[in-house]
Amino acid sequence: MPRQNGISLEDVLNLPIMSKCKLISGFKGVRNTVSRVNIIADPDIFDWVKEGELLLTTAYSFNKADIDYQKNIILNSKNRDLAGIGIKISPYLERLNDEILEYADELNFPIIEIDPDLPLSEILMEVMKQIYNKQTTLLERIEKANEKFMEIMLEGKSLNEVIDVVYSNIKNPVAIIMKHQNLKYEHFQEIRENLKEELEKDMIKFCDSNLRFKHKRMYEDKVLINGKFVDRMAIPIILRDEIQGYIVSWSIDTPLGGFDLSIMESASTIISLFLLQESNVKEVEIKYRSEFFEDLISADSKRKGKALDRAHFFNLVPNDYYIVEVMSFKFRNFENYDDNFVFDYLKNHSNQVVSTIEKIMDKYKLNGIVSTKLNGIQILIEFNNTNNYKRILNEFNQEMYNAINQRLDNVDIRIGIGRLYKGLENANKSFSDALRTIRTGKELTNRTIITYEELGVFKILCQDSLVDELEDFYQTTLKPLVEYDEKKSTELVKTLQCYFDHNGNLTKMSEALFTHYNTILYRINRIQEITGLNLNDPNDRLNLEIALKIKQML
Repeated sequence: MPRQNGISLEDVLNLPIMSKCKLISGFKGVRNTVSRVNIIADPDIFDWVKEGELLLTTAYSFNKADIDYQKNIILNSKNRDLAGIGIKISPYLERLNDEILEYADELNFPIIEIDPDLPLSEILMEVMKQIYNKQTTLLERIEKANEKFMEIMLEGKSLNEVIDVVYSNIKNPVAIIMKHQNLKYEHFQEIRENLKEELEKDMIKFCDSNLRFKHKRMYEDKVLINGKFVDRMAIPIILRDEIQGYIVSWSIDTPLGGFDLSIMESASTIISLFLLQESNVKEVEIKYRSEFFEDLISADSKRKGKALDRAHFFNLVPNDYYIVEVMSFKFRNFENYDDNFVFDYLKNHSNQVVSTIEKIMDKYKLNGIVSTKLNGIQILIEFNNTNNYKRILNEFNQEMYNAINQRLDNVDIRIGIGRLYKGLENANKSFSDALRTIRTGKELTNRTIITYEELGVFKILCQDSLVDELEDFYQTTLKPLVEYDEKKSTELVKTLQCYFDHNGNLTKMSEALFTHYNTILYRINRIQEITGLNLNDPNDRLNLEIALKIKQML
């Protein structure tokens, strides 16, 4: 049945006024929720009934109707999610037809035989009174639960406290699953171990199916747990218009109704406030660290000195070894997004990305700071010696890349790593190395993580002071060949690159370019004629190879 506020059909049957009434069919529906009561004289009213209603009637119409008509009344009641039907059988019939009772049993739709001396209006008044009292009680419980939630919030308690309050109210297993923190809080303590395992499997399956999507809606469905279908209710936890997780419960011990929904929605709101509070604190921390880092790498000696004086606030030892990493983000389909969207996306996710990096730093026992600027992140890492630092960095960076890549959708991540320097005052040098690495590396390789040492000769070529010299070198060596290709629609530059890729082996070049050997030989001669350089001369050959690398950089 859909969730309703009210009392169960079993509660109705236990009322003193119902002492001479009995359930005669559809026994499995005894836990259906009765949200209201309706008295009918004409069974053809199904366009006006509401789900959760208990219908009260007499067998007058049944006495005059055939079996198919009676079955149709039961089927319509079931299809409209009614709680059940109470029939005053006597004096109109001695009993309902067995075929009708069996049919109601098949549908799990309850039929109550009403005491012939009991007025239907008295049942209506008494049941509605109980429903009203129940709803009043539930409102009081919801208010008390909200007070508990606010107390937890104001006293800065944990999410475990929140889930305890939820469980104490709804009396069903409940779990909180957070999307990007790999965290879950659960209250499965009072259920069997095999049932706990089934719920954990269902929880993981639900996460995999729903946390990747953007639907900010409540999920209410049935799932198979230990061979039995149970209701599952899941409420999204939303912060800054993004799903952060879900609070989930299963109807293992009691039905899930409107009261449970209200409790879970209140819990979801409190958890969102928790996350907002953490996010605001994190933003202040990141801002403070970013300002410190900007001062540390500044060319202004006063700003740099100010940062060095404050280093102890971040537990940084001035004479230790330091390395800086720069991380950049770029949307894969950048043209599909405007600048405001990109800025907001990175801003909204930066706190969580920084938290992810800091957790992995803690795992590898790395001290340092993580700061943000525009569409990038800078990481300052401290080592008290140089033993195994490369291995540690490699493992740290790979795990960090994988975690962030999973965290961000449709974003390409690159990490440039500077050199290790002794002394905190040299962090600016490592930062400059990291910038050159990420700028140069992305043009020369498709690798996502690259260190300054891996640039090879490009460590020299990527120096800012050499830009004019490199441009001039390119103009006098390779540019004539590039212009010839553009004018004649030839592939001489591609052939030259293939020449170096295959160490000048013309046969292998012919196979790689799917071109006749004599054509390759002709192209090599044309390359030498146009550039004025001889590929048999080691100096000329080196100049052309470097010119190709400079072309990539420029």
